[in-house]
Amino acid sequence: MPARQEAAVLALFRAVSGLLFACHGAATLFDVLGGPQGGSVPGAGQWPGWWAAVIQLAGGTLVLLGVLTRPAALLCSGSMAYAYFVHHQSDGLWPLENGGEKAALFCWAFLLIAALGPGRWTVTTPLAHRASGPPTPHREVAPTHET
Repeated sequence: MPARQEAAVLALFRAVSGLLFACHGAATLFDVLGGPQGGSVPGAGQWPGWWAAVIQLAGGTLVLLGVLTRPAALLCSGSMAYAYFVHHQSDGLWPLENGGEKAALFCWAFLLIAALGPGRWTVTTPLAHRASGPPTPHREVAPTHET
């Protein structure tokens, strides 16, 4: 696959992963999109449910938009590792056995995004192009020969 297509696929993967993660946070915090996955809406500041949902909503949104992508994705990955090992691992060794498939997949997906970066399309891309000014035409410089 050409590098141009790889960057586009990475950007789409990042955006979809961020959107899905943000939806989990919104569902938990605001009882929307099918409601909280774990039962009832956690109270503000309640550990770990409310904080996990805030990380999901804020981190997922940042990853979706491509803003502070690497640190946000690393935080999201860590939160899913925590969820897997604290809430799922005690119910069995394998993710299919302990219900931790989503936590494991999100953990590894966000770790990949943190390692590879945001890809091509981010909300900051147009700003970066605007700040750098119009592109300068490329011209070849003739080699000089010094004697």
